Amino acid sequence: MIKTEYRFCAGPWNFSEGRDPYGPETRPAQSFPWKLAALKKLGFAAMMFHDDDAVPEIDSKSHAQVLKEAKALRHQLDGEGIVAEIVAPRLWFSPRTVDGGYTSNRKADRQYALDRSKQTIDIARELGTHLIVLWLAREGTYLRESKSGARSTELLAAALDAMLAHDPEARLCIEPKPNEPMDHAYIPTIGHALAIAHLTRDPKRIGCLIESAHSILAGLDPADEIDFAMSFGKLWSIHLNDQNGLKFDQDKPFGSANLRVAFNQVRALERNGYGRSGEYVAFDVHPFRTTREEHYLKHLENSRKTFLRLVEKARTYPTEQADALIADLNYQDLDQLVLEHLLGK
Repeated sequence: MIKTEYRFCAGPWNFSEGRDPYGPETRPAQSFPWKLAALKKLGFAAMMFHDDDAVPEIDSKSHAQVLKEAKALRHQLDGEGIVAEIVAPRLWFSPRTVDGGYTSNRKADRQYALDRSKQTIDIARELGTHLIVLWLAREGTYLRESKSGARSTELLAAALDAMLAHDPEARLCIEPKPNEPMDHAYIPTIGHALAIAHLTRDPKRIGCLIESAHSILAGLDPADEIDFAMSFGKLWSIHLNDQNGLKFDQDKPFGSANLRVAFNQVRALERNGYGRSGEYVAFDVHPFRTTREEHYLKHLENSRKTFLRLVEKARTYPTEQADALIADLNYQDLDQLVLEHLLGK
């Protein structure tokens, strides 16, 4: 088996200041140059961006100014030897998308969301990537009676078509999540993401991004979602983290809450050859709220360390012994075999 040499990625928001849904910041903010240097120090090769990470206060600037600042950011990245993995339109922050972006009941707001998404594609081109991530955060409903699911599906497909037409090299990567901030999302799982692709003009240019916590929040196992997406050749990016049950999206360090679930995600990536076509392993994780400033990088450092240790565990897994137990349907001993392997016996 060819062994993948994994490359790692994180976003500027992953150096968070400790704010959560129930309390304010607990740490001082760090500058973008500090974050860029920190990624290099950690051995990460790429950074992921929202459009307003790349160009702050984006709605107050002309399109020409946006592209000028994106070009300057590209020079800054090149200077540190860091590449841009993805760019995502951060539509859910805007007061114009309180009812959703592409599925808003207001036509002007739908147009705003589409225009900003097209501009995101232009930013990505300036940064040297064609991979656009769509977290459809507010594409859903608080009340079933407020929107038609069928009509919203049509609107989503039309928006995807318009983005595909805007740049023939752009690839759209849908990141599903079942809830938060909306009560119910229209594209809650990888199956939904892959299905809506087939309503568009070019399904080959639509793939998906799996986040561990989002799968768990949907009541699914992230390893199964990875296997499913890669069966179609559609896993183009991944956000590894952890989640302790059906709470708000916690973004815990990878393997923090359930090491066995983390192990099976790594096994799924390994057996499907993730990373061999240039894909990055991104850690969408945040420091614990109690983390002091001097430990600002530990959540990323520890997530990478855990991932690489689990890669070792996946590559040294006693496959022949496990296969014999599976053939005998002896799942009781298979269960113990996995536990002892993880425990280091």
